Amino acid sequence: MMLRYALRTVRHRKGGFLGAFLALMCAAALITACGTLLETGLRGTIGTERYAATPVVVSADQNVHRTTVKHKKGKTKTKHKAKPIAERAWLPENLATRLSRVPGADRVIPELTFLAEPLTPTGTGGRTAYGHAWDSAALTPYTLTTGTPPRARDDLVVDRYLADRARLKPGDRLTVQSTRSPRTYRVTGIAAPTGDGIRHQTSLFFSTAEARRLAAHPGQVTAIGVVPAEGTDTADLKAAVAKALRGTTAQVSAGDERGPVEFLDAAAARIKLVSMGGAMGGTSLLVAVLVVVGTFALSVQQRHRELALLRAIAATPGQIRKLLGREALLIGAAAGVAGALAGLPLGSWLHGRFVALGAVPATLQHTVSVFPLFAAVAATLIGAWAAARVSSRRIARIRPAEALAEAAAERGRPAWGRILAGLLLLAGGTVLVAVLSILRTEPASTPVTFLAVVVLASSVALLGPLLVRAAAAVLGAPLRLTGPGGRLATANLRGNAARMASVVTPLTLLIGMTCTVLFVQPTLGHAARAQAREGTRADWVLTAEGPGVPAQAARQLRTDRDVATEVVRTTVRVGLDKYAAQGVTPVGLTRTWDPGVTAGSLAELARDTVAVSELAADQLHLKPGSTLKLTLGDGTPAALTVAAVYAKGLGFGDLTMAHDLVARHVDNPLAATVLVSTARSQEELAAAVRKFPGVRVVSPATADSLQAERLQANAEVNYFAMGLVLAFTAIAVVNTLAMSVSERVREFALLRLAGATRRQVLRMLRTEALSVLLLATTLGSGIALAVLTAFSTGMTGSAAPAVTPLVYVTMVAAAGLLALVGTSLPGRVALKARPVTVATARE
Repeated sequence: MMLRYALRTVRHRKGGFLGAFLALMCAAALITACGTLLETGLRGTIGTERYAATPVVVSADQNVHRTTVKHKKGKTKTKHKAKPIAERAWLPENLATRLSRVPGADRVIPELTFLAEPLTPTGTGGRTAYGHAWDSAALTPYTLTTGTPPRARDDLVVDRYLADRARLKPGDRLTVQSTRSPRTYRVTGIAAPTGDGIRHQTSLFFSTAEARRLAAHPGQVTAIGVVPAEGTDTADLKAAVAKALRGTTAQVSAGDERGPVEFLDAAAARIKLVSMGGAMGGTSLLVAVLVVVGTFALSVQQRHRELALLRAIAATPGQIRKLLGREALLIGAAAGVAGALAGLPLGSWLHGRFVALGAVPATLQHTVSVFPLFAAVAATLIGAWAAARVSSRRIARIRPAEALAEAAAERGRPAWGRILAGLLLLAGGTVLVAVLSILRTEPASTPVTFLAVVVLASSVALLGPLLVRAAAAVLGAPLRLTGPGGRLATANLRGNAARMASVVTPLTLLIGMTCTVLFVQPTLGHAARAQAREGTRADWVLTAEGPGVPAQAARQLRTDRDVATEVVRTTVRVGLDKYAAQGVTPVGLTRTWDPGVTAGSLAELARDTVAVSELAADQLHLKPGSTLKLTLGDGTPAALTVAAVYAKGLGFGDLTMAHDLVARHVDNPLAATVLVSTARSQEELAAAVRKFPGVRVVSPATADSLQAERLQANAEVNYFAMGLVLAFTAIAVVNTLAMSVSERVREFALLRLAGATRRQVLRMLRTEALSVLLLATTLGSGIALAVLTAFSTGMTGSAAPAVTPLVYVTMVAAAGLLALVGTSLPGRVALKARPVTVATARE
């Protein structure tokens, strides 16, 4: 029976349920979109290109491992964890000899892959350029369409894509920036792959000797391809290869497993996408719950008289709850299905934008299944039902006579349970802020940052009526001075605090969340840049427009009086924990670099020592003289002695090692920057490095500006990721404002009949909106300031978040525009009808 009543109610009150429907639909779309990103990270396909003609590929293990054995109550539990390394791991070349004896193996093809950037005016069109030995062309296969294979050290074969793009032909000269100094090669041939499967890379093929020189890993290869003999099944060959490699750490891949071996960045992006999708989805879900509960509360409040009459004619509390629950499920089902379907193209668009921003490589294909849709519909149904149950508690619990009385006039004070819950959430938010102030790593602090904003905004939602009344008491006198509209607005703020509070909540959330999103990254970036500026003693800095500054350029500048410090950056693992690291030239280091040493000495920095930041020293319990065991970027283990501890870890990374040690274990050994201490002028230095294409001599201030641009580019990904959540919150603000105003059609008509003009009523609405905006701005800014200050204290050691006044004012102005538009447009529509007609119509 309740389902039939619910269907009739929804059918006859479509306008009243429209706001709840829109909120739920947007929530479902956002959850679906985030779900597809999460699924892409978990199950996204990475198709192979280079290894298309090679059914079985052997590669090195790209993970560090830790096995923990626990003995408890006579039982043994073994846990195994693995984390990816940052660079490509290499295989011993002699494994190829072992594999050539595997039954069923026809050909064994060693592979070398290394950095090789062609320096052409047209570039590579967004494709990544790799260098290989011509011997490995059969892996795809690439075949010569014109010319001859590379035999001499200065011979080069380019693929058809690059040849067409740069208009190259055999006999032309091409300069290539690889792992060594730029070198000009003679194009001897052009090769084309079989089929059109090569879409994300371009290949340059060198002679075997030159490829080994550029790869700079003597006796090692990046992978080994195994081609089966005729009639040999791939699965059987894979098993035989795995058996032959038993006792080694080499990995055997076939089928779709070959893609992650070829595209290491795509494999690493999976983890990033899981983290990003999970963070966006979790934040979206929390925001959606808060918004949907508020929307349903306003919807139930608008129907207070109707529900009170149902109670008066003997409807039981259980029947009221069932009625509202069935209505919520009907709305939730329709909104969930519509939103889930809308979330599929939204998720595809999101993936495309992340690819365009460089956060996700195009080789990680977007994956869609029914699971995100089902999850979104289920979350919408549960959220709608829970919101209806929470919103109906009071109307279903109180006596019918009290319900009718509250329908005529708003209750003077919120229920004690609501106040207590609000205070508990306020206390919980305060605890989160306190915890945030002691978190010193970004992965730990970021989720707590946004969770604290949502929890504090939830406390505002529960304590909203009290806050609105307090604001009315403070603003009452100034508002009354503005005329009849101000006096009416003051009366509404006092008499309809619950309705106004339903508008304050999403506005507070929007302002608090937007401030946090906009200023978290600048707070961290500004502190890091400040430390880097303070610690850079160099007179000039070499930077590169390409992959990096060659070592030869730095050697060109070194003299008995001048120092050139090469800086190579990477990521290492200590156990399973990841740390940002750099390699620097130890000779003359203190003339170009000052990280704020607090213990030990940089004079002790050598190939067997390491300097660590204070954060790393605290986390790993290190001091000068301690031994630090770590895994370098390519998976090579190392045990280093701590030479120094420094304070400026935010600006220079947590670990600093000798340049020669780091450069041997990274994919790109070219320096990110070279710090130069010299008495020579900028022009003299530029002349000395003129033969290195793309290398520039800039001042430390200019280098700092370039670093700021790179940080801004990285921050754009985070802005975009959270932008959808903010867009959803903005839609909720407009939706709630429109619902709040549309309810007051009869009130506006009575005001018109009492003598108020249309302009005075609109002025009253604008005054209310600006009053609500002022309160929401105060609360949202206060929440953001507390959270950002705690974040800054934990991450930078200084309670000084980086807030740009112009950005803040623009954000508040945008929120104000939303509030005015969301109030004025529905208000104008509500005032179109004749007052007499509205006032005498049935409710």
